[in-house]
Amino acid sequence: MSAYASRGGGRDGDGRDGDGKDGDGKDGGGGGEADRERAGRVDDRAERLVVAGFVTSIIGAVALAVVYIVGGQPQWEGITLALALGGIGLAIAVWARYFMDAEEVVEDRHALASTEEEVAAFTASFEGGQQTLARRGLLTKLGLGALGALGLAALFPIRSLGPRPGKGLKETAFAAAGGGSGKPLRLVDAEGRPIRPSDLSRSSLVTAWPEGHEHDADAPTLLLQVDIEEFRPLPGREDWVVGEIVAYSKLCTHTGCPVGLYQTELDLLLCPCHQSTFDVLHGAEPVFGPAARPLPQLPLGLDEEGFLIATGDFSAPVGGGFWDRGRT
Repeated sequence: MSAYASRGGGRDGDGRDGDGKDGDGKDGGGGGEADRERAGRVDDRAERLVVAGFVTSIIGAVALAVVYIVGGQPQWEGITLALALGGIGLAIAVWARYFMDAEEVVEDRHALASTEEEVAAFTASFEGGQQTLARRGLLTKLGLGALGALGLAALFPIRSLGPRPGKGLKETAFAAAGGGSGKPLRLVDAEGRPIRPSDLSRSSLVTAWPEGHEHDADAPTLLLQVDIEEFRPLPGREDWVVGEIVAYSKLCTHTGCPVGLYQTELDLLLCPCHQSTFDVLHGAEPVFGPAARPLPQLPLGLDEEGFLIATGDFSAPVGGGFWDRGRT
């Protein structure tokens, strides 16, 4: 001790200079306070960035909803969506960088019992974290608000899906002829001319539509003249033919392609898309190709003037399958 004391401004036994400075010249008590001040300023700036990010996200989400409601504009929708998502991304990144512990600690396994010093350190750390979380309450609320606003804005595009289809996929214009309405629909050609049974021949294939709906994509109907002696109607459809005239949907039950080829000698209808083949004499059941369901049949009748009419809708939804085709 005397050797140290002989020098001016000597060091104490704990390594501090006699004037209260550490051996490296720093102030013993002032250094920690300065570090805490700097950390506090960093935390304040980080908090402001997180707040700015969440607020920007909320504004972007609300603006996105407004733009969409007033009619939509792709560029503005893209800008507002970018603000909504970018704000959340910025806030999360800053939060993770400054307010979450990123320290990785690796140590050898030791006894599980904690020393008094470790218990005291854990208690102090836990209490400090609790205070930090309490200070971050506003940030948490803003974060939830930003996510909620973005979720609300995301609901508006549902309007673009249009009205519910209802039975639109399961019924055609021929449905107006059924249900006891007493107003059967005439079958007409592409020019809107009514069709008589005499307009067909054994080797002909006529495409017809419900009168007034000549451009309906789901209503094209095939009219065929078959050998009635060989025709085997399905149970309950014995009166769905007029003389030798039978009607089926023109839309293939595989993917909805038009069935446009008729092999008269074999009484087979052929879809040119994937070669699905249907037996006209047995309810248009598929006999070849990927189609798994028969072509829906249309019930026919005659009006007072001798024109072909539909007395109801097709026996099943027309065209290819869809998610609830089998539901009533």
